[in-house]
Amino acid sequence: MDLFPLNTGADGSSFCNAAFAYGKDKGLVLGYFDGNTVTALWNYAQNFAMSDNSYGTTFGPSTPGLLNLVAGNTYPATPSAASTKVVPNNLGPGTLVGDLDPTGDVCSTGTTVQLGGLNIGNLLNTKHVTWGAFMGGFDLTVTNPNGTTGCNRSSPATAANAGPTADYIPHHAFFQYHASTANPMHIRPKSLAAIGTSSDGGANHQYDLHDFFDALKVGNMPAVSILKAIAAQDGHAGYSDPLLEQSFLVSTINTIMRSPFWKSTAIMVMYDDSDGWYDHQMGPIVNSSAVAASNTNNTDQLNGPGVCGHGTPLDGIQGRCAYAQRQPLLIISPYAKSNFVDHTLTDQSSVLRFIEENWGTGQIGDGSFDQLAGRIWNMFDFEDAHLKDSGQRQLILDPTTGQPLSK
Repeated sequence: MDLFPLNTGADGSSFCNAAFAYGKDKGLVLGYFDGNTVTALWNYAQNFAMSDNSYGTTFGPSTPGLLNLVAGNTYPATPSAASTKVVPNNLGPGTLVGDLDPTGDVCSTGTTVQLGGLNIGNLLNTKHVTWGAFMGGFDLTVTNPNGTTGCNRSSPATAANAGPTADYIPHHAFFQYHASTANPMHIRPKSLAAIGTSSDGGANHQYDLHDFFDALKVGNMPAVSILKAIAAQDGHAGYSDPLLEQSFLVSTINTIMRSPFWKSTAIMVMYDDSDGWYDHQMGPIVNSSAVAASNTNNTDQLNGPGVCGHGTPLDGIQGRCAYAQRQPLLIISPYAKSNFVDHTLTDQSSVLRFIEENWGTGQIGDGSFDQLAGRIWNMFDFEDAHLKDSGQRQLILDPTTGQPLSK
């Protein structure tokens, strides 16, 4: 089974029926997104499977969420300089709780951080499973229509931002934080056929988003592919919005559905953080943490100063109070249950656990949340009668309206 976790960004407000309020000046502004606004996500949910009980693995912004997806861990973290975004830990190195760029990335700025330990890329390499991370803006040789290139590639202003917005955001780059899977100089793959393999010419499984589609056109699709839109289409409030995100999602999903690979593919739409959007559902605290309240970025204030939950944290690692805010999780596949809502308790690292189980890699361990993650298999249906139509469950949508089109 091919797997495509589409990590679109933070704005969970774009999923089905969700109403959120935020302060502006001294008043209150309501934002509401439903099937009449982000119609594509509504249509996907009606035809495939979604979860109503999935959460961010830990509290925090984008970078911790991305790392929990690929490693189930934000420890051990070594910053290039002292930072409140890396909280102290009695085991030695710190725990990353905020957004810092990855150490060594040619596009990184300011204080940076490097993670130790393993990620899912390491496990897939050991099993000789093809995989790739495809980041919008990663190819520094491209010149955009507005003349920008290199790390400064950008997209024009839109109704969602003052723009222009940089295409590549280093602190969204999943595998750049681990030296073993990083491509710090953004080396290009030697060929489209080599994408996803260990013979990709030094790219080390790190590619631009356009490389995914270019490789697909010549019949190459890695078994595990993790896609991230350019910033302007990733759904983050402030420089993107749910409709720009919808365009990216629909165009990507349409392309996969129209390819020969669709009949054996599972697409997972998920988010790296809540971006400050909250709903009424409190996440269950499955892992405690107690870091001194004097740390300015500490989230451990739930049960009192410096306390979040009770008991001993997983592997004794502090700074990872879990779980955090509820977030969307949507599975689009010929094998996904139809019009199904799953209530299984899951988190961002549940996708990591699915990859481990589906390809038999074993678990990362060493404090990874893959040890606690709920399983997402209940969102699939592999019965023989269901498989007769497995290659035909296409839902081709209009990227602008989100409404169905003819195939």
